[in-house]
Amino acid sequence: MRILITGGAGFIGSNIADAFVARGDEVLIVDDLSSGRESNVPKAARLVKADVRSPEARAALESFRPDVLCHLAAQLDVRKSVDDPMFDADVNVVGSLKLLEACKKVGTRRVLFASTGGAIYGEQDVFPADETHPTRPMSPYGVAKLAVEHYLSYYTVVHGFRTTALRFANVYGPRQSPHGEAGVVAIFARKLLNREVPVINGDGSQTRDFVFVGDVVRANVLAIEKDLSGSFNVGTGVETSVLELYDSLRRAAGSDIAPKHAPGKLGEQMRSVLDARLLERHTGFRPQTKLDDGIRATVDYFRSTDV
Repeated sequence: MRILITGGAGFIGSNIADAFVARGDEVLIVDDLSSGRESNVPKAARLVKADVRSPEARAALESFRPDVLCHLAAQLDVRKSVDDPMFDADVNVVGSLKLLEACKKVGTRRVLFASTGGAIYGEQDVFPADETHPTRPMSPYGVAKLAVEHYLSYYTVVHGFRTTALRFANVYGPRQSPHGEAGVVAIFARKLLNREVPVINGDGSQTRDFVFVGDVVRANVLAIEKDLSGSFNVGTGVETSVLELYDSLRRAAGSDIAPKHAPGKLGEQMRSVLDARLLERHTGFRPQTKLDDGIRATVDYFRSTDV
C-alpha cells in the first residue's frame, strides 16, 4: 500500500512508520518537525517537511495519492489547548479537515486517525471506560479530537470513506519527547537520569492508563489489516497512579530522588483508564507490554540518547 503518515517523524508516528515500512508499504511522511525529529524517519520512507494546514501538505498528498491516510499530526499538549484553544482547534480540527478534503479530491477513502481515550471521555462514570461511555471532554484538546471523529463519520456516510479512530490511552516509550509539558514518562525519565528533581502536579493520586508504544503500533497495523471501521479504545485496562508510575521510573533509573509537588493543572482529569475489549473482539489485539517492562525499555532508550 501507499501510506501517508502525518506526524510520522514524531514519537508515535515514527514507530508506526517503521512498522509499515517493515510490511513493505510505500510510506510518505508529512511532518513540520516542530516536535518530531528527522532522525526518526525510516530510511525507506520519504519526508515532506510541511504543516498539515499548508498548501505544501495538500500538494504532497495529491501527488502521492495514498491508499491510506494515517493521521497523527496534532497539537498534542492538553495544557496548551487550555491556554490557547483557538490554536488547538486550528491545528487539530481545521488541519484535519484540509487533509480530508484533499483525500476526497484524489480518491483516498481509507483514513486511520489518532484520537484520544485519555481526554475524550472526561471524568469517567465507570472504570475502565468502553466506547459506549459518554464523551465529556474537559479540555479543548479532547473537544477537538471528538469533533474530528464526528467529521470522520460525516465523510464515511456522505463520501464513502472507511475510517478508523483509535482512541489512545497515555502512550509512552522510546522516542517520546522529554521536552515541554506532555509526555510525563519521558519527562520524568530524563530528569531522573540527569539527577534533576521531577515535579508532580497535584498529589500524584491521579491515574492514567499507560500503554506502550509498541502495542499502539500493533493496533494501527491491525486496523489496516482487518479493515477496521469505527472508534476503538487502545489501552491496557490497568489504572496506574502518577505516584506508582514515578516509583517504577525511579527503580528503572536506579534513583533515590524524591519528587516535588506543584498545584494541579486546570483541565486535568483525576482518573482515566480504558476498556479495549472491543478492539480485541474485532482484531485479536491485546497489549503485550507490562508497565515495568515498558518503563525499563524507555529508560534504557534515554540512557542511550541525548534527546
